[in-house]
Amino acid sequence: MSTVADFSAKMPDGGELSLADKAGKVLLIVNTASKCGFTPQYAGLEALWRKYRDRGLEVIGFPCNQFGAQEPGDAEEIASFCSLNYDVTFPLMAKIDVNGSDAAPLYRWLKDEAPGVFGSRNIKWNFTKFLIDREGRVVRRYPPTAKPERLERDIEALL
Repeated sequence: MSTVADFSAKMPDGGELSLADKAGKVLLIVNTASKCGFTPQYAGLEALWRKYRDRGLEVIGFPCNQFGAQEPGDAEEIASFCSLNYDVTFPLMAKIDVNGSDAAPLYRWLKDEAPGVFGSRNIKWNFTKFLIDREGRVVRRYPPTAKPERLERDIEALL
């Protein structure tokens, strides 16, 4: 049985982050975009990160341009936008695909472990969130409409 530790993520500088390095942490994995109606959720994600990181929460953003071309920038533009507008300090990975034949292996696994409504495997839009427990298992998938503060009770239960 796979866990999140079996995957890695490409960092904006081209390096690889082994998610095995996050063993023992609670992870909140989110596909993000800078020009989306849900973009203000960056503030809530940052608030969760700041509130719970000392207790073992890691928020990891995965910029994605597959939904309405709402993440057109390169890594530097994305990082600058997030920092200037939302004071984001949680890690943002390199831009990825979350659906289709080029979907990142991590996202293929996340979608298999926690299908969406009516068993759908596809990510429907930006800011879909996956909560991972300390053992690296997917606990829950949240739709883009789920505001980050709504996840607090579930996060606290895992911490």
